[in-house]
Amino acid sequence: MKKLFKGILIIIGIAIVLFLLIQLVPYGRNHTNPAAVNPVAWNNAQAEAIARRACYDCHSNETVWPWYSNIAPGSWLIQIDVDRGRRRLNFSDWNGRRSGEFAEVIQGGEMPPIQYIILHPNAILNQSEKDILIQAVQSLP
Repeated sequence: MKKLFKGILIIIGIAIVLFLLIQLVPYGRNHTNPAAVNPVAWNNAQAEAIARRACYDCHSNETVWPWYSNIAPGSWLIQIDVDRGRRRLNFSDWNGRRSGEFAEVIQGGEMPPIQYIILHPNAILNQSEKDILIQAVQSLP
């Protein structure tokens, strides 16, 4: 029993050391929010509010970086999600090229993704909110 306890303590110690070491990797802590180049001109205030609540953290240059976005490996995952989100669709650099795909992704429940919803339950969209958001985005230039 003592050997098992000692083995568990060693494993815990190694895990703690590894956790502390990965904090030295700088990736995921450069939390920049570039200036908006061509922000979307919302024509529906309700849709804008929904988008800001459920989409803007990853799909705009107005990301709110929570405290846990500074702790690896979560910082890495959050940075990857924000980088991908901004590349795919960015409300701060709107060109409308993804508006058709937007409806499909929202209606299909792919967005917001589960990893975001777990920490941001207020981002869950009901069908009415999905419809408002999709209609507003499709009506944008």
